[in-house]
Amino acid sequence: MHRKVFAYPYIVWMILFIAAPMLFIFYYAVNVDGVWTFAKCWQTLSDPQKWRILWESVKMAFNTTALCLLLGYPIAYILSNMKKSVAGFISVLFFVPMWMNFVLRTYAWYAILEYALPDKISAAISGTEGAVLMVLVYNFIPFMVMPLYNCLTKLDRSLLEAAADLGANRFKTFTKVVLPLSVPGIVSGITMVFIPAITAFTVPALIGNGNYHLYGNEIELAFKQMSSAGDYSIGSTLSIILFALVIISTMIMNRVDGSNAEGGTLL
Repeated sequence: MHRKVFAYPYIVWMILFIAAPMLFIFYYAVNVDGVWTFAKCWQTLSDPQKWRILWESVKMAFNTTALCLLLGYPIAYILSNMKKSVAGFISVLFFVPMWMNFVLRTYAWYAILEYALPDKISAAISGTEGAVLMVLVYNFIPFMVMPLYNCLTKLDRSLLEAAADLGANRFKTFTKVVLPLSVPGIVSGITMVFIPAITAFTVPALIGNGNYHLYGNEIELAFKQMSSAGDYSIGSTLSIILFALVIISTMIMNRVDGSNAEGGTLL
């Protein structure tokens, strides 16, 4: 049997659950009450408020990714230098929260911020941008640690020994050998965190307490407001903008990852 036969179920899946929904989104963006028109699309595209919210979402996704990288890289580096049995046990403990539903984890943080903290601290933190950022980092940091850990564990240890033999200290070995060779893991981690963080709406909706509004919440609100009238143009147009941004981000990350396909470049 030809190997391509095994790809058919995945092709059917992609058509039904990726291509078809996207076609419906494009259809409803330009079809209002059975009339083909770009008026609602242009109205949405020319609304500065929508672009401001998108920019806020991009900034939040960037901050989330940056913090995940700053916190996740040391964790992955330390784990990669431990004994495999110890590192495996700690990794399991670290990734156990991922076995729980994303919404449940967010609700747990909502309960902590609202009820487990003193009233003054809860009032100061709850519903703020910092609280939303903290919970996003908590939810997405495992997606940064996993590719970094896999990349760091596969490093050729003889390169580290060679650097030490040539007189490089630990800092120089890290900056000149380890860090460049871990670039593919960094790129993969950024891709796995940045793109989902842009589209997040559960965390802002629960942790933000209605005070912090991101792009995913704007799309949800647009569909809720117009669904009773059967007008999905605004929500569909916002979805297309986000889809284009995700595609562009993915292309950039793939290009960077492709240029480092051999594991990075030694400086």
